[in-house]
Amino acid sequence: MRGPLSKQRTDAACAAETGEHVTTSNLIVARCRDGRVIRGTTNDIAMARPEFHVTEPDKPRPTKVVCSELKAAFFVRSLTGDPSRADVRGFVGGPGETRYGRKVAVLFEDGELLCGYTQSYSPERDRFFLFPADPNGNNQRVLVFKAATKRIEVGPAAEALAAASLKPTA
Repeated sequence: MRGPLSKQRTDAACAAETGEHVTTSNLIVARCRDGRVIRGTTNDIAMARPEFHVTEPDKPRPTKVVCSELKAAFFVRSLTGDPSRADVRGFVGGPGETRYGRKVAVLFEDGELLCGYTQSYSPERDRFFLFPADPNGNNQRVLVFKAATKRIEVGPAAEALAAASLKPTA
């Protein structure tokens, strides 16, 4: 049985975290560690699976995506996003914990910083879900692959990492 958060989160997110197959299509942007980007829909992503498929709008067959090659899989509202919108970086003055979990800051090996909240981060796992700190952005949730990260911090350490990473460099 799912906990009280199941009403606040999508069935797809819950299924993906528990390893069940997702039965609805999700808009997804898969960012590979080598810089490739795969945009489309998926309905077979799961936490424990080593691969999933993305149906890209301009291709007749689904593209196989190998999780070990990914930086992150972004579940999005739109495949194109809003190029004129300036994303909010860091934490948006939010509380230390929300219905989406505790604060987490992820610094990827390519220098990108991603801040949000997580219920599923564990140092022993190779991936986890993050709900972005900016609720108005295009990203609804992000499946982060730890192999593509440089640093992951939770709680007050997440705020410190975000603050340090966002300071202008001289």
